[in-house]
Amino acid sequence: MTTEHYPNLVVGGGEAGKYLAWTLAKLGQKTVVIERAMIGGSCPNIACLPSKNIIYSAKAVSLAGRAAEFGISTGPVKVDMAGVFARKRKMVEALIQMNFGRYQASGAELVMGEACFTAPKTVQVALNAGGTRLIRGDLVFLNVGTHASIPDVPGLAEAKPMTHIEALNLERLPGHLVILGGGYVGLEFAQALRRFGSRVTIVQRGNQLLGREDADVAEALWQLMEDEGIEVLSKTDVLKVAGRSGGNVQLELRPETGTKTIEATDILAATGRTPNTRRLELDKAGVELDARGYIRVNEKLQTTAPEVWAMGECAGSPQFTHVAFDDFRVVRDNLLGGTRSTTGRIIPFCLFTDPELARVGMNELIADNDLILGFTAFGVEASELMAAVQTAMLGAMPYTVLRDAIFTHPTMSEGLGALFTNVAPRAKVARKAEG
Repeated sequence: MTTEHYPNLVVGGGEAGKYLAWTLAKLGQKTVVIERAMIGGSCPNIACLPSKNIIYSAKAVSLAGRAAEFGISTGPVKVDMAGVFARKRKMVEALIQMNFGRYQASGAELVMGEACFTAPKTVQVALNAGGTRLIRGDLVFLNVGTHASIPDVPGLAEAKPMTHIEALNLERLPGHLVILGGGYVGLEFAQALRRFGSRVTIVQRGNQLLGREDADVAEALWQLMEDEGIEVLSKTDVLKVAGRSGGNVQLELRPETGTKTIEATDILAATGRTPNTRRLELDKAGVELDARGYIRVNEKLQTTAPEVWAMGECAGSPQFTHVAFDDFRVVRDNLLGGTRSTTGRIIPFCLFTDPELARVGMNELIADNDLILGFTAFGVEASELMAAVQTAMLGAMPYTVLRDAIFTHPTMSEGLGALFTNVAPRAKVARKAEG
């Protein structure tokens, strides 16, 4: 088989990979992208954007059910899951065409198939349409992402639980959905499916939802779930599963005391992510993995192999599209002679429940020498409110600037004035930070 040569080889066309390919191709550098399945990556296909589409439909259902509160008279509210799915699919199809158009406009070559390494900087591609190609790049960029983990519980894999992918493609309404995991994915789907009409139970191993958040934040989310009619079982292990998700399943659980069995129609596994590195045979490329299977990189996202970079979730970056995009900027700027790294990045987080939970920096609102070190908001449009605080953090602005600013009334942002008015005097805050 003849080896084809490209100056730039991108394995995986997710957020970072596609933007890097488009950029290099527009500079006149011959660039090829190997993508296994999704044009544009997971965000427009099976993650951020379609999930928000579903969440918005669920919010519309919630508002319609409360129409009387707004002085509106309507008939009974009925959810058509096929219609919800069709709306989501229409958006996804448009996004795929938009991404495909950008490949064409940039001149980057898109190859649909699965790559595995046969030698340093060389991959064999099993083409989706049949046949194989052998491709070598002078520079190689890895952006292969992650996939949903299925916990090692007896009978769970055989039960064929849904992941977020199948949940986004539902054209029916689950009768009783059990969600394994109380993290971002689990909570967003719990609220949405409950609003559509499903009975929902969340099973969480830890003692709180969102295990990395402060206890008061987790408690607020727990209360939100209960207000929505969602059952939350904390400190609970799943011992074994029987049956088939989508029909009838039984889950044997172990809470703090004793055991119990619950029956449901569907299971959604939302317990974490696993890097898509196992089938790449990266050892043949000289690329090392860490103990969890993520690609080992330095602060410039260089791997242990010369002239090979890794970006996005497969490199252990925080699992957000906006972080993957910044990974692209780190690699791009260093390739073009600049200096940029992942060190010291201020990364925002947002849970798109209704209302939203948003955080940037340290968990609590903390100010040291008048600089904001962290901010958390739980409320309507919290993500937009957070952006204002993040801007102040990026500009090293003292919190007093926000405290004394004149914000439009009535907006969420005007609450920043009252919030920062309550910040403790500098000496007290400094002692708290040191302690």
